[in-house]
Amino acid sequence: MQPRVTIIGLGVNNLQVSTAFYKEIFGWKLTKASNESISFFQLNGILLSLYPKDKLAEDAQIDPTGSGFKAFSLAHNTRTKEEVDEIFTDLESKGVKIVKQPEEVFWGGYSGYIADPDENLWEIAFNPFLGLDEVGNTIEEA
Repeated sequence: MQPRVTIIGLGVNNLQVSTAFYKEIFGWKLTKASNESISFFQLNGILLSLYPKDKLAEDAQIDPTGSGFKAFSLAHNTRTKEEVDEIFTDLESKGVKIVKQPEEVFWGGYSGYIADPDENLWEIAFNPFLGLDEVGNTIEEA
């Protein structure tokens, strides 16, 4: 199997609320494939999809109940520490839940965490050991 991710699918409690968060707070655009049942956002090389949590669980044939830490996070890497701070200032002004303010971290980077309406964690980070190309894809050496 080739190492790739094509879609990250998030099961959400309220599709309209979550779609509005990604459109209005993050400023992302819906793709033409989106409809009243599912939302797609084109990221640099993959899609983020939002789908009702109960329908996603039904599709996977699993129980939709559960709470607490989800044991994963999504990450948005930046080119500078200052960009992390700028993003946090913007998100905080829009009422986004700040889970952890940006700070120097043990692995040598600078990061903080926010939560979307479904408590999915987004790490906003500067990693001095990981570069980004012109469209934001990671490259091994900074």
